[in-house]
Amino acid sequence: MRPNAHVLLLLLGSTVSSSGWGQEADTLEKVTITLGRGQIRSVLGLSRSEFSQSLAGTSPLSVMARLPGASFQAADGLGNYEWSARFAMRGFAQSQLGFTLDDIPLGDMSYGNHNGLHISRAIASENLGQATLSQGAGSLDTASTSNLGGTVQFYSIDPRREAAFQLQQTLGANDQRRSFMRWDSGEGAWGAFSVSLADHRNEKWKGAGEQQQRQVNLKWVRAMGSHRLSAFFNTSDRQEVDYQDMSLEMIQRLGWDWDNSYPDFNAALTASRTLCGNAGSTYTPRCDDAYFAGSGLRKDRLAGAQAAFQLAPDLTWRNTIYTHRNEGRGLWFTPYTASPDGTPISVRTTEYDIDRQGWISHGTAEWGNHKVVASFWIENNRFDQARRFYASPASAVPNVYRFPTHPFRTDWVFEFDTRTQQFSLADTWTLSERLSLGWGFKSMRVVTDATLLEGSNRPTGTIRSSKPFLPQIGLLYTAPDGNEWFASLTRNARAFQAAGAGTTPFATTAAGFEAVKNRLRPETSDSFELGWRRIGPTTQWSLTAYSVTFRDRLLSVQAGSAIVGNPSILSNVGTVKSRGFEAAVSHRLSKLWSVYGGLSLLNARYQDDVTSGGTTVATAGKRVVDAPAQMLKLGLQYDEGPWSATTGVDLQAKRYYTYTNDAHVPGYALINAQIGYRWGQVGVLSDAQARLSVHNLGNRRYIATLGSNGFVNSDPSGTAQTLLPGAPRLWSATLSARF
Repeated sequence: MRPNAHVLLLLLGSTVSSSGWGQEADTLEKVTITLGRGQIRSVLGLSRSEFSQSLAGTSPLSVMARLPGASFQAADGLGNYEWSARFAMRGFAQSQLGFTLDDIPLGDMSYGNHNGLHISRAIASENLGQATLSQGAGSLDTASTSNLGGTVQFYSIDPRREAAFQLQQTLGANDQRRSFMRWDSGEGAWGAFSVSLADHRNEKWKGAGEQQQRQVNLKWVRAMGSHRLSAFFNTSDRQEVDYQDMSLEMIQRLGWDWDNSYPDFNAALTASRTLCGNAGSTYTPRCDDAYFAGSGLRKDRLAGAQAAFQLAPDLTWRNTIYTHRNEGRGLWFTPYTASPDGTPISVRTTEYDIDRQGWISHGTAEWGNHKVVASFWIENNRFDQARRFYASPASAVPNVYRFPTHPFRTDWVFEFDTRTQQFSLADTWTLSERLSLGWGFKSMRVVTDATLLEGSNRPTGTIRSSKPFLPQIGLLYTAPDGNEWFASLTRNARAFQAAGAGTTPFATTAAGFEAVKNRLRPETSDSFELGWRRIGPTTQWSLTAYSVTFRDRLLSVQAGSAIVGNPSILSNVGTVKSRGFEAAVSHRLSKLWSVYGGLSLLNARYQDDVTSGGTTVATAGKRVVDAPAQMLKLGLQYDEGPWSATTGVDLQAKRYYTYTNDAHVPGYALINAQIGYRWGQVGVLSDAQARLSVHNLGNRRYIATLGSNGFVNSDPSGTAQTLLPGAPRLWSATLSARF
């Protein structure tokens, strides 16, 4: 946590590119945290300095979580372990939010993403320029069909105007090594070009295994008078060895540092033969204490091009095209299915292949007291998903960092063809010098055709998510003394997920799908905000109160007794109501010192009971899982001459991981700190600097991720294996310079 608040709050319109494509790094350095002055809704932002001065390789979502209303959890110190990464806003989970990079949709960023990729794979964190967070009422023209609870929009930096070569090297705890190189061609008649390479490796903080990632980012920009062309091509190859999912009972019995047996395959064999019902043994729950290993493997290729035209002084038109290819494998060495040679362990995979293309068009026109923005977005996405098993003989154990080959069993293979169409129209009407009215709507239509290529008794068919009118309206009043008052009301919707596993209509039997496909309704939310901003020379404030009604919540529930084999079926299980308050304040104490604080209060509760497996689960009135009632973020910064230092505290209240609220994890306070020194020009080097960073300075033991294996109705004995402990104290040191 590093709230850099000494130059808080410039007009959001001047810090976020209206073109949606990256901005010059030099201009972005002037702004750190922004509150949405001039906006009819709650909007917050971070600039390049926030990303560039974070721990090298830190997840951008971890940086965004410094803002009020946002929460981020991960089992690793940098927040890049995707199985554990959880970002939430106002009680909405990551898969219920919208994410974009330079206008291009990243999908819902869930672990088994069917329509996008995680931001940590879409771009190297060193190349991020700025980001905006809109809690509750994202911009109507955001390319997302999952933004029930708000949007996060990331923007990349442009190639520099002057030729430069940048080197950055990071070393840290757990054998962390991150190398980053970037070359900028400088501006020429043909435009400007940049290419960067990032190589990241670090050992897990407990157990054995590495997190590895290699990224290549290329970007080209050419300005032609008032017009602009740009293109990029980003690649990512990522491998991560899993941490073992824990329960409260396991942590008490085995300790915080317990993990899987990797690379000791013999230990996994012994456990499988003595604890898991194999080789004549009797199954015991301790079979699941540790497996051999699990891992997540992802290969991504993301490319896009944009043309922005100034057709007239008051008329602009921007078009973006993109393509994305992904190959992914989730590996689990399971003791419940034997290999063909009799080895009581095999490798179970969930396999992902994404091939999507899209086009986004924005037009902006101004006349009189009106500013009208119209946009449309179309995307065609083919998503293939499979469940397979591969042999794991003791003499040739599969490599956890590579895609396995030659499956001996395939349970199912799906092909999902999804067509997305979205249109939006918005008008900002200046009623007077002090009062503005913003209003508009978006229309969403998503059609998915599912084809079962292999397997039996699984769904095949079509399902539609259609919401032709999702309105947004808001008012902004600017008082003579500079105070701003805003109010907004927005309706959003989330399309059905097109996947063979998870909270999806297709994770059931063929008969189950036929029974629900015409009865399910897409999830919707109605968000109301009322807020106040004040921006002064040394102190800035923002206060927001909100109310959200989340309808037609989807949950996979048991349609009868599980013991007789009845399947889970996706069902609408009622409503969630949330009430909350957020505050942000920044104050410059002196030329050298500044402080920042962010407070979030949330009361999010289920409104209905749920029937599962023939039993009614009393969830009405219970708090939403993984939604802390209080969060407090505090930061202190010092900056004088070549020296800089920051420290931040992140406090969170207890969180429930059962729907009946009978089990929770306690709250915690994490302290992060950083000290830096800038040499500036040193011989042929420019902008030479060093940073020493410490995560979890107090070495606090705490539970980070909840629901890693899903949330449960009840856990009175603390045995639900769906928790991941957070990382202990970690340090890293970074040296960087330009030539």
